Amino acid sequence: MPNLIYKNKPLVRSGNTLYYGDVSDKYVVCMQIESTKKVGNLDVADKVSIQLISTDPEVSRRKRIVKSAKKDGLFAAVDIAEAWLRRYCKNSNPPKEK
Repeated sequence: MPNLIYKNKPLVRSGNTLYYGDVSDKYVVCMQIESTKKVGNLDVADKVSIQLISTDPEVSRRKRIVKSAKKDGLFAAVDIAEAWLRRYCKNSNPPKEK
């Protein structure tokens, strides 16, 4: 199976879970398809939960989740994932949440 690349970052799917980003970077995004809907003969992602995750092995599992959100549709989820990675990976420290 060929590797998928979106905006120069790997996009890997395993069942209803997608991982976006390079594990050698400081962060990756995990997207979980929570529900699907029928569009014609296809099942299309409807509700998607998104988590920005630190790849730092020194950080506890609980604290690795830096940011999370829910979006309607896979396109909106991948769009926010790309924005998060662009913003967070260019900074050595994550921006402070307001």
